[in-house]
Formats: sequence, structure tokens, C-alpha cells
Amino acid sequence: MEVEQKKILDAFREIPTLKHSYEVIKTGIGRENTAKGFLKNTESDLCILIGFTAIVGKEKTMPAELKKGESVEVVASSLFGYEGEVFENGKLRLTSSKTHLPCLTSLTSDKFVKTTNIPVGTLINMEDYTFMCLKRPQDFIIRVISDFLPHKEEIDFFKVIEDIKFNKVVEVLENI
Repeated sequence: MEVEQKKILDAFREIPTLKHSYEVIKTGIGRENTAKGFLKNTESDLCILIGFTAIVGKEKTMPAELKKGESVEVVASSLFGYEGEVFENGKLRLTSSKTHLPCLTSLTSDKFVKTTNIPVGTLINMEDYTFMCLKRPQDFIIRVISDFLPHKEEIDFFKVIEDIKFNKVVEVLENI
């Protein structure tokens, strides 16, 4: 999303000296856009999918490292209710941790997730499963917690995320 691109570029500008060079590519929302963006990616040492995430649970009961604005690494992703033929339905994709961030599982679904039996701490993202299928061994996913599920009422996502910065994400990248 454009807002995620802006937040990561702002974070790069706020850090005076960067050890690494970065290229930010905006792919858009959803598995198809992520796949197209990933396939168009130029040659690089490392590719990292960065963006917001909703997490299952109540913010007030989550540990400090899983509060709004905190960064997490996706180390497992699964697909729920997918009706297409490209990816295996329900197969868990695993990867090893590349950061010191909390490691969580992401759930991707074609359908609106109505079930209430999703474990607390599960991330909900459409792009993660696709990225896990296409990534190289060194690539990884960092997500920034934006909101908590289930919502009791409709939210204005852009209002919810306006005060979240991606500086902690850049600090993690600079220390790899």
C-alpha cells in the first residue's frame, strides 16, 4: 500500500546514516499483486515483505511486544478456504527466523474470516502465504501490528495507523 511505502521511506529519512542500501517496491494489496511485484523485483541480496498486520486478540491482554506499532516476524503462514488451484489449501509454509523479533504465524484466506477459533496471536494477511511460496531462503517478512481482531465495530484503518512509525523496522534491518 502507498501508506506503508511512505512510512518506510519516512523511517529511512529519519535515520541519519544507513549501513545498507534499500529499494522500496510497492506491490499493492493481495496475493496476486504481491506475486506480480515479487516477480518484477530486480536482483537483490535480500527481499523483505514489510507491512501492517491485524492480530487476533485483545490489545490490553497482549504482552508488550505484541502491542500496536510493534514489529513481528512471520515464520509460518497457512491458507484457509482458498478455492483456486495455484497453491495447496491449508498447507503450512515454514521458514527460520532471521531477526530477534517475536515470531508469529500468519493466516491467509480468500474468504472473510468469520471463525472465532483462530488462536490468539495469529496474524491475518493475504500476502504472506504467497510470499512464503516465492521467497528465497534469505528473504523474510516483517509485519507491524496495526489493530486487533475481532473488531467490535467498524474501524477507519487509516486513522488507526496514522501515528505508527516504521523506524523500529529499519533499526532491525540495519542490524542484520
